[in-house]
Amino acid sequence: MKDKTACFTGHRDIPPLKRPGIKHRLEREIERSIQAGYVYFGAGGALGFDTLAAQTVLKLKERYPDIKLILVLPCKSQTSGWKQTDIDEYERIKAAADKVVYTSEVYYRGCMHKRNRHLMDNSSLCICYLMEDRGGTYYTVNYARENGLQIINLAE
Repeated sequence: MKDKTACFTGHRDIPPLKRPGIKHRLEREIERSIQAGYVYFGAGGALGFDTLAAQTVLKLKERYPDIKLILVLPCKSQTSGWKQTDIDEYERIKAAADKVVYTSEVYYRGCMHKRNRHLMDNSSLCICYLMEDRGGTYYTVNYARENGLQIINLAE
């Protein structure tokens, strides 16, 4: 299953002017991966790139009904402190997902890293949006690289 699974990681903040281009490239890369045999797509449910990736997979399910969106969430309280519009979209995505996995019931320091490692450990392809040489996305992409995943960085 790992050889048919792609995952996503990326920054929470995507500059508004870059968003249309990232969205277009993301859709194109997901379609290429589908044509290469990928069926399962794992997203972490965070704001920003994770949400964009999940929305894109759900959109592409209309053309490719066999693909599956798997949400790998760090804890049940992930949306604590979010704006209501973001929570509503999160719940819509969660309801439309083919599978939802929680790597922890409750928040604890490190639960986001556990979620990210779970995504990478169960995938062979990582489609990311990495702009900085620091932070959670940087750590996750390096972890993916160290573990032999193919990396496609939409920011390059």
